Parts: sequence; C-alpha cells; structure tokens
Amino acid sequence: MHHRRRREFVARQAPRSLGAALTAAALFALGVVDAGCAAAPDADPWRGPREALVNDLVARGLRDRATILAMRQVPRHEFVPPEVAPYAYEDRALPIGQRQTISQPWIVAVMTEAIRPRSGLRVLEIGTGSGYQAAVLAAAGCEVRTIELLPELADSARARLARLGYASVEVRQGDGWKGWPEAAPFEAIVVTAAPDRVPEALLEQLAPGGRLVVPIGPEGGVQQLRLYAKDARGRVDWTVITEVLFVPMRGGSEERRAAPGGERL
Repeated sequence: MHHRRRREFVARQAPRSLGAALTAAALFALGVVDAGCAAAPDADPWRGPREALVNDLVARGLRDRATILAMRQVPRHEFVPPEVAPYAYEDRALPIGQRQTISQPWIVAVMTEAIRPRSGLRVLEIGTGSGYQAAVLAAAGCEVRTIELLPELADSARARLARLGYASVEVRQGDGWKGWPEAAPFEAIVVTAAPDRVPEALLEQLAPGGRLVVPIGPEGGVQQLRLYAKDARGRVDWTVITEVLFVPMRGGSEERRAAPGGERL
C-alpha cells in the first residue's frame, strides 16, 4: 500500500537582489568554491557560464554539496547537439533528437539532491537520453546503471559517457518499466520521463531505506515530481516536490494493460 502525503516541498528561494549577493558566500560556506582560485584564468570557455548557472541554482535553494560539485563539473554542452550548445548553460530543457529532451539544470539538480547522493550509492536511472543526468549522478559519486528505450540514444549515450570519462556508468537499451532486476535492489531510482503511475517493478527493486524520484502525470499536462521513500519494513510513502513537464515514459505495454481501471498511484 502506498501512503500518500500531499505536502509539497517548497524550494528555498532568495529574492533575486539578495540571492545574487549571497550566492558567492553560500558557495564558499558549502566548500564548493576555492577563494584562491576563483579568479584564476581558465582555458575552458564554458567554465564561466557553467559556474554562473550553478551560482543561480544555489541562489534558488540548492544546498547538497555533492550535487553542487557535480553540476559544476559535468560539461552540459557535451550532452546536447552542436546547434543548441550555445544555450547549454541556460536553465531550460533542450532537444537532443528522437523527439526527446535534456532536462533543465534546475530539475536535474532537484532530482539529484532528492536522492541524497553519496559515494557508492547504487542508483538506477530510467531514461538515459543523452546521458547528462547519469553523468551528474556519477560525478556525485554514485554507482549508476541507466536504461534507455531508444537504441540510437542508448548507443550514443554509452559512447559519449565513455569519451567524457564516465565509463563506469552502465547503459542498457531496454524497457524502463521493467527496471534492472538482476542488479536490484537499488538504494535510489531516478526516472527522467513521466509515466501515468509509478511502475510496480521499480518500487519492488527499491531497497529498504531507498528513495525514488519520478514525474507522474499525463502526456502534455501538468505532472507531479514525486519522491517515494521505502522504510525498513517495506512501507512506501510519497511526497510532492513540485510540478513539472516531462516527455512521456514509453514502453510498459503489458503493465499498462494490467492496471485496473487505469489506476494512477
């Protein structure tokens, strides 16, 4: 039985004028900016835009140190087509081909922070896309397995992650509704496409004490980004983080047909 709480998480957000003034201090306090190297020249032309983006995420309420470090490290411009790379460090979703998108950085950060990333955390991602979320999870220290339904995206993400130094991420082409049973249980599961209800296989593959973050809702409509938590006895509770808009989660035809009355959990 899934116990539901309708309490919505409210992101801590400073007013823009105050947020800009406090961002640097917050980053120093979190230990993710070194005062001695903040002004050092860098041959990477993307570093400035990337750090400006992360500064904005911190001003909006991002606090988890591992997530902040990962967002500062992962080159988002490498995970989008060249024609949209100039927009890689704007806080918006971008097309990656196959009618799919890369999520906006704020949502990637929120989902990563929600699972409490740490070194060695066993994570399953559903919906590899271009590999950006998987790279952020790996950069935060997690052991990542990721499933992509579309063969072209799975192959390109696998090659891209290896080229960029995230070869430890295991990429599988397959149906995310089924999860990765032979590698279960997982301490965290991140779903980056929206099913109309949480797949039962994923709840079954979530370890006691684990956390699952997933957008739930209809295609093209407002969806809820939910955080499911399983306690030591296997009891599942969930909360709403925020409203989102994700591409639909494909696959799972047998499970969908088996759902009584189109029930949405």
